[in-house]
Amino acid sequence: MTIWILGATGRTGREIATRVAARGGTPVLVGRNADRLDKTAADLGLDDVLVTDDLPGAIARHRPAVVVNTIGGYAETAVPIARACLPGGHYVDLANDLVAMPRLLALHEEAAAAGGTFVTGAGFGVLGTEAVVSSLCADRPTPSEVRVDALPSVAIEGGRLGEALAESIVSGLTSGGLRFEDGRMIPTRLAADPREHALPDGQTAKSAGAPTGELLAAHLSSGAPAVVSTSGLMPTAPVVRAVLPLVGSLLRIPALRRFAVRRLAGIEAKPAPRPREYSWGHAVVTWADGTSREGWLRAGDAMDFTSNAAAEIAVRLARGEGRRGAFTPACAFGYELAEAAGATISWE
Repeated sequence: MTIWILGATGRTGREIATRVAARGGTPVLVGRNADRLDKTAADLGLDDVLVTDDLPGAIARHRPAVVVNTIGGYAETAVPIARACLPGGHYVDLANDLVAMPRLLALHEEAAAAGGTFVTGAGFGVLGTEAVVSSLCADRPTPSEVRVDALPSVAIEGGRLGEALAESIVSGLTSGGLRFEDGRMIPTRLAADPREHALPDGQTAKSAGAPTGELLAAHLSSGAPAVVSTSGLMPTAPVVRAVLPLVGSLLRIPALRRFAVRRLAGIEAKPAPRPREYSWGHAVVTWADGTSREGWLRAGDAMDFTSNAAAEIAVRLARGEGRRGAFTPACAFGYELAEAAGATISWE
């Protein structure tokens, strides 16, 4: 039941460690800075820390049951860290982009052959919409179309934005818009198809097209050849949407990209409550005969849901549960995983 938490001194790492311990797991806080790790462990009432500059090497030597990666930069960090868990170990990350996720999922056969399970997208981003799609498609034929909308609500902690989040924001802008048509991922305009949603609790939220992991997860969990994904984190104002393609093109220049990541990472965010009581995942699934079903996932703070989901996955893997190979969360454990992480799912 030994579960390593990489990036344990950050908000998400701390919360996952606390929830792993509450579920009976043994979290080990792993990082480079001994003083910060010791302080975090003391604050959380935990005992085990590990200081290392060589994560794959340390994993190969100590053989933890599960490694949870919250350090970000998943396009570069996920594959070497996940491979170090083999044979027999398991890996979890919070990736939600269309570079890192396919790279990890491509290790499916390798992980399965070595008795390991890799789970990517273990947070509200991905699971918050994938669980709805999976529930709507259960015991039904493959649909022809799927639309998903991720509408998170998050309380902001004070402090620096951080490089991991900054890199994620810039990556989303540089990749441009994407969607699935005829089973293939094709380009589309960034922030396309803006919508205002009437939420089940009577409030409203806006979203626009975003090239995030929800798109890939909806395709994998449904098999639908046509998939569209939007996010409440994308701007919907016409003026901003008009300039986004230009901004994305400029940020593909390596020097400008590095500059943008550094500047964003250094921004000091002010504490703020979450804008809505609930976070929502939404999906509409349509079949070839014209039948359509709509579903909603309701959670509280999206970051709290993320911490619960990652901890739940990690503890299940440490117990030997789950399929062997590389998966998105609902593909590994079913849509009930989201309910175990504190969400409720309803259908219309």
